[in-house]
Amino acid sequence: MHQRVFYVLALFISVTTLAQVGGRSTYQFLNLVNSPRQAALGGKTVTNYDWDVTQALFNPASINPAMDNQLSLNYTNYIGDVNYGTAAYAYMWDRRTQVLHAGVTYINYGKFDGYDEFGNPTSSFTGGEVAVSFGHARNIAFTNFHIGANIKLISSTLEQYSSFGGAIDIGVMYVYEDWDLHITGVARNIGTQFTPYDSVYEPLPFELIFGISQTLQNIPIRWHFTLDNMQRWNVAFSNPDREITDLEGNVQKEKINFIDNAFRHMILGIELFPESGFNIRLGYNLRRAEELRIVDRRAFAGLSAGFSLRLNKLRLSYSYAKYSTAASTSNFGLNINLQ
Repeated sequence: MHQRVFYVLALFISVTTLAQVGGRSTYQFLNLVNSPRQAALGGKTVTNYDWDVTQALFNPASINPAMDNQLSLNYTNYIGDVNYGTAAYAYMWDRRTQVLHAGVTYINYGKFDGYDEFGNPTSSFTGGEVAVSFGHARNIAFTNFHIGANIKLISSTLEQYSSFGGAIDIGVMYVYEDWDLHITGVARNIGTQFTPYDSVYEPLPFELIFGISQTLQNIPIRWHFTLDNMQRWNVAFSNPDREITDLEGNVQKEKINFIDNAFRHMILGIELFPESGFNIRLGYNLRRAEELRIVDRRAFAGLSAGFSLRLNKLRLSYSYAKYSTAASTSNFGLNINLQ
């Protein structure tokens, strides 16, 4: 096995996938943002309950009749030569009371130069992963609660090693139309590897997300508040670049307290003119901002922005997310109304 290359690949996945504490699970691509809208709002928005068919890839409870015959195609130019994308479609049947959802998420890690343990070059290779999902949601009778589930089949190939797994997502959403208020909780990636890469079975990136959003009365603004990685409270770490050394050579590590951990679970987002044909989206990911912040330099890490433009039955979306002075991502999306 080309150990050096895979060490680099594992490090890349653990650092850049902000949905899960790195290095603890496999199939990390499952927690990458799935659309420009989600990316622009900070990266983990799960409270949209409208036409946005890609939202169901993260929260199956959001599947609803407004998604009927909506097709969404999304592409992300990620860090380095990594590219990934999603596709989603929903269809309403059974006297227009039941909505079925299907989606695909893929990632291509690009081409790698292989080396043996002595540093001698070998053949080049590629790496990629894909997940296919099927989802459905139901309204709990005589309530404002909706419950949904996704079933996912996952395939991964890294050089000569491959793995196959499965997972489910379960979501519950409360929709109070009088206040245009959405409250939701999602348990994602509950599953296992059916076949491991070698002989060791690795856990999937299980995650609990809580979200709330609301459109302000008489003001064309919808705010979003998200708490991610709620299954693990301590997501902060002490950054060695922020250690302080006194005149006697004593080293004081960065202190992480309760407030630091609380903030690193938070994601904030707003949509301006959410119901119109053109809207603007802004987001701030507090964990990303803190972990990728450079001392004594303004890097705007954690900020994201985007827009959406509807042209008849087409909706074009774009977002830009800042990670650091050396890294950012662009997300492109196309939603087609096939009615």
